[in-house]
Amino acid sequence: MNQGTTQTPRPHRHPTPGWRTFLAVMGPGLVVMLADTDVGSIITAAQSGVQWGYRLLLLQALLIPVLFVVQELTVRLGLFTGKGHGELIRETFGRGWAWLSVASLGIAAIGALLTEFSGVAAVGQLYGIPRFASLGVAAAFLLLVVLTGTYRRVERVAIALGLFEFAFFLVAYQAHPDPGALARGLTQMPLGDRSYLYLVAANIGAVIMPWMIFYQQSAVADKKLGPEHYAYARWDTAIGSVITQAVMAAILVAAAATIGRTGAKSSLESIGDITAALSPILGSSAGRMVFALGTLGAAMVAAIVVSLAAAWGFGEVTGYRHSLEHHPLEAPWFYGVYAVAVIGGAVGVALAPDLVALNIGVEVMNALMLPVVLGFLVMIAFRGLPAAHRPRGVYAWIVIGVSVLIAGLGLFAGIAGI
Repeated sequence: MNQGTTQTPRPHRHPTPGWRTFLAVMGPGLVVMLADTDVGSIITAAQSGVQWGYRLLLLQALLIPVLFVVQELTVRLGLFTGKGHGELIRETFGRGWAWLSVASLGIAAIGALLTEFSGVAAVGQLYGIPRFASLGVAAAFLLLVVLTGTYRRVERVAIALGLFEFAFFLVAYQAHPDPGALARGLTQMPLGDRSYLYLVAANIGAVIMPWMIFYQQSAVADKKLGPEHYAYARWDTAIGSVITQAVMAAILVAAAATIGRTGAKSSLESIGDITAALSPILGSSAGRMVFALGTLGAAMVAAIVVSLAAAWGFGEVTGYRHSLEHHPLEAPWFYGVYAVAVIGGAVGVALAPDLVALNIGVEVMNALMLPVVLGFLVMIAFRGLPAAHRPRGVYAWIVIGVSVLIAGLGLFAGIAGI
């Protein structure tokens, strides 16, 4: 007798839980990358397009894997140790070296905050808003977001602000770049020209900054992510790396296709200069608003990230409570440093408006500090991580090679271009 058999149906695999986990983990990498395209970076990309057309466009693409390799190390360190960057340096090398690392963070943070608030003031001036009013509102908003929110709420606000940077893709599209000129520019790199090398250094410094390393590692730890989230956190970092360099490329293309098309060696030292120069393609109303929103979003998300990086970094070295999960009364030094950074940046720009001319110089300064920043990062990756999670084999040599190459190139180009 032929007996039928009952087959147990295969369980249907739903991709939803994986996506839910990814969306829950996503944030530190995306936020830090959106902040990477800050006001100084916008001005650097625009100046690159104006002075050299598309000849610095290839560099934007080449810096994507470099950015990923560097920030991926911070992800490993945060996930597998549960500690911030400054704390690991202190435990691994001692308090003196930790203070050296946090000093470089402080210098970079001061320069970055001046550029962010100069961008906020410039956007306000485009619409006739007095400098003190725009800076005051921006500072109050930044204080309100962090002093009244948890880590996850701050992260959501930062992502929402950073998404305004997608407006730059529309600006690049409106510029109608010439495909032939773009292709020719990709093959030309006048490395013998000092002004070209100066902008190479500025672009490198605009991609890898000390506060990015401190922020992402501390954010991973503060968000309570663990080793089980490693794959998702890497994707978060990879996606962010592509987005930030695509935004930089869009700004460069827009400037090269419009202002740079005339061949004039114009100087764009502020957001106001860039907007005025792009007015023929942006228009006087809607287009200008698009560019202003992109700039304002970039400035605000960067100001949040830079100020938090400083608060986390100094807390990790000194030992005071440093978490967004604490109430301000429970962690007064942490929130105090954040408040001082925000208010100090706003007041500095309000009192010394000519500081906007330092935007590209700040990025070059970041490039000159790369040997210290990347040196600490690589050393603690090989000494501070559990042995099973340290870079090994070919990837270890890639990490070392990329770090030495980019630090050396940034240092060489910065010194040669000065």
